[in-house]
Amino acid sequence: MKSITIKGSERESVGKVATKALRNAGAVPCVLYGGDQPVHFSAEEKAFKNLVYTPNAHTVVIDLGNGKSFNAILQDIQVHPVSDRILHIDFFQLFDNKEITIEVPVKIIGNSKGVMAGGDLRINNRKLKVKALPKNLPDFVEADITPLDMGNKLYVTKVPTPNFKIMHPDNTVICQVKMSRAAMKAAQEAAKAAKAPAKGKKK
Repeated sequence: MKSITIKGSERESVGKVATKALRNAGAVPCVLYGGDQPVHFSAEEKAFKNLVYTPNAHTVVIDLGNGKSFNAILQDIQVHPVSDRILHIDFFQLFDNKEITIEVPVKIIGNSKGVMAGGDLRINNRKLKVKALPKNLPDFVEADITPLDMGNKLYVTKVPTPNFKIMHPDNTVICQVKMSRAAMKAAQEAAKAAKAPAKGKKK
């Protein structure tokens, strides 16, 4: 999985006054959990642009200077309900020997037989939760829709998971091919034509 580096600095004061001052200065207060004790730090709001405003999943290197850096993932984010400004971010520390669960996007590949025949591709889950060691976390889950015919569904059990586990029930549908209105209408007309008596023949 791709990684983004966030350069920040540790916070000595974590009270409301200090937090408000940080936000007024264009910084975001953050907390890193998962280690021996929480690490409070802050970074410029623009530093989170490529982490927050993207559909992709990333791990994070939190660089606090003086040789202090941590590998982490974004755990929770709070944004202002009106301005959408980032108010606070929680991170969770990663360790090489501990598995972690994270949500990653689904990447659709291939050409479905059903879609080429006039069906509609419906994506039920655009993101899936996966569990793996940090080094094995995928950028995305690849879903090949090539075998899907009209009316078929692609379940999570049908996608390759070489070094990670998908944390969803086996009956979870990633996507399906449904008959479109145009295809349904054509099928109905074809059925009617097949039932209608041929011209010139007596009933």
